[in-house]
Amino acid sequence: MMRAAGLAAIVLASTIAVYAQSVTADRDWKAQGAVLTGTREADVIVRVGDVDNLGFGWPAEFDPFCGRMTQTHEYPFAPQANDLPGFDRMLVSSKFSPASGAKCGGDGYSRSETPRPASPVVYSLPTDAAKGTTVQSAHVQLFIDDFQAPVFCSKFEVSINNTRFIEAERVLNAIEQTGPVGKLVTLKLPEEFHAAIAAGGALQLKIDDANGAADGFAIDFVRLLVNRRRESTCAGDVTGVVQDKDTGAPIAGARVQASDLPSVMTDKDGRFLLRGVTTGYETVAASAAGYNDGSRVADVAQGSDNAPVTITLEKGRGSAAFAGKTITAGETINLNNILFDQGKAELRPESRAELDRIAAFMKANPLAEIELSGHTSSEGEAAMNRSLSYQRVKACKDYVVAAGINLERILVVGYGPDRPVAPNDTEAGRARNRRVEMRVLKLN
Repeated sequence: MMRAAGLAAIVLASTIAVYAQSVTADRDWKAQGAVLTGTREADVIVRVGDVDNLGFGWPAEFDPFCGRMTQTHEYPFAPQANDLPGFDRMLVSSKFSPASGAKCGGDGYSRSETPRPASPVVYSLPTDAAKGTTVQSAHVQLFIDDFQAPVFCSKFEVSINNTRFIEAERVLNAIEQTGPVGKLVTLKLPEEFHAAIAAGGALQLKIDDANGAADGFAIDFVRLLVNRRRESTCAGDVTGVVQDKDTGAPIAGARVQASDLPSVMTDKDGRFLLRGVTTGYETVAASAAGYNDGSRVADVAQGSDNAPVTITLEKGRGSAAFAGKTITAGETINLNNILFDQGKAELRPESRAELDRIAAFMKANPLAEIELSGHTSSEGEAAMNRSLSYQRVKACKDYVVAAGINLERILVVGYGPDRPVAPNDTEAGRARNRRVEMRVLKLN
């Protein structure tokens, strides 16, 4: 769809950000960057770009870190003289050509010539302040504007230090952010990036569209939070329902989850309640036996007054064969022959046969997507167990990708001791809990 340039806009240049309302210690919003350490929000905060809603300012008492999306603003707009490259301006795909046809239409950004659209840039986040830190978690926050991949057929690709950040891509490609309006997105960095943070230097973040779509977008600022303290982060409650895509019938017993939170199950009416969801655009995902996974992006503000979310799940295509067994969408399989030495993440040679079976399954079902998850017993420190379980399933993914499977089709997660299948008070139970599982996310 093409928005008219005369779109009614609320220009907020005369308003003043009320810093006292903000949870963050990062309050010098006019500065083009900031580095803070030892805050209640995180051990280290690194920001690039000023915090000014693309130059339009904020309504009185609006907190970009705790509130819902901004009000609609006008377009096109131009960066101010001191704005850093890539911020507060129109961005389009590096592959976009105004002369080419847009199969899904286009927006006002991509067709504007005043000023000329700009290709994405690489955002450099210095991490010297975190050098030597024990990185237990890391999050990247983007204040984004007008991302609309489902509308304009764009496919955003995200990389950090030239390594694809698949989890971020899934979030950005699910957002329908018409308006144009702005909103905070918080993305948890996989553990593979922690070492680069602890080493100092810089994280190089790149966001681009691979399809050359006529989908203009903008970014107000980027922040890195190292060892974020969730208890000091704004959060809200999200309610919703999970339904069958074809019939609209509620799906009872579906598992629903938002990032960094324990999952919940839907009741007999398919309804759920998630408490303490981080404010901003948050992906709420659902899974159920016989269904492909589904998700919906929720606009979460602090408190419980948030719009309900409806997640629709599509039934998977029949069944498929894996290692002589018949499996369906949503099914979880215990991979008994994935072996590691005690406390290590290097695959033992006898693991290859099972991983070769995974690669063969993926090749035989080219639209299938899977999750590989690592689990441990409760012995030892929980955070270390989560880290080890992640490293192990990441090694499994790397092996399968090296066998010719697209990395976009495999998600990995290290649950550590968080999802036991047996009591941990006997050696037999602990042995059952030490496992690698494959879950079928999608089977079409």
